[in-house]
Amino acid sequence: MMDFNSSSSISEQVSALVDAGLQHQQAQQRPRTYLGASRLGVSCERALQYEFIQAPVDSGRNHSGRLLRIFERGHLNEDSMIQWLGHAGFDLRTTKPNGEQFGFSALNGRLQGHIDGVIVAGPEGFKYPALWENKCLGSKSWRDLEKNKLAISKPIYHAQVVLYQAYLELHENPAIFTAINADTMEIYSELVPFDAVLAQRMSDRAIKVITATEAGEQLNRAYQDPTHFECRMCAWQDRCWRQNNERR
Repeated sequence: MMDFNSSSSISEQVSALVDAGLQHQQAQQRPRTYLGASRLGVSCERALQYEFIQAPVDSGRNHSGRLLRIFERGHLNEDSMIQWLGHAGFDLRTTKPNGEQFGFSALNGRLQGHIDGVIVAGPEGFKYPALWENKCLGSKSWRDLEKNKLAISKPIYHAQVVLYQAYLELHENPAIFTAINADTMEIYSELVPFDAVLAQRMSDRAIKVITATEAGEQLNRAYQDPTHFECRMCAWQDRCWRQNNERR
């Protein structure tokens, strides 16, 4: 019989209840009907197709409660960063006057993106208006970002930033990208100039993924070995490689 008086049992019980509640809440959310601009920088175009059509993930690949808590931590840290930037004198706008989040819609609504905010004024040394994007990272990932900068360390985030700059016409001034180290609460900041070539390539990629998917054409996967790290981490690994074997 489980001893509910022990601290470990109580921790397990509460964690299980919290995780079940988070998973239930996620299940109630309306699924996306569009391709998210924040994901266009991923390496595999076939994975983007699965995302676009909301293909069921492989068994056991649904977000765990712990992962959902990590996502929630990111939202909470973003709220804190908004307050801190305000205290620092930055005039940051995160919603429109009607309360809606800033974003864009293209390709008849099939490509959409929603930004963290726009800084319209603030301390000297910056150019305004500037797109603002924020991330919350673990120490290892944060240190890599600090060492190698956004374009090299986090190409998915970099593609996200330049796409937002392009579609929201915030390309004239560098974006202000911030990242919080979730373990130490250190802040990383970087000015991200607009990369027109990358923005065009990502926009073309969106058209390619959406057009091919709607035509029933399956795009090539990024890797040809199912044991590759990114394939092993993919939510559709079994679906992708099983379908390939069935065609043979």
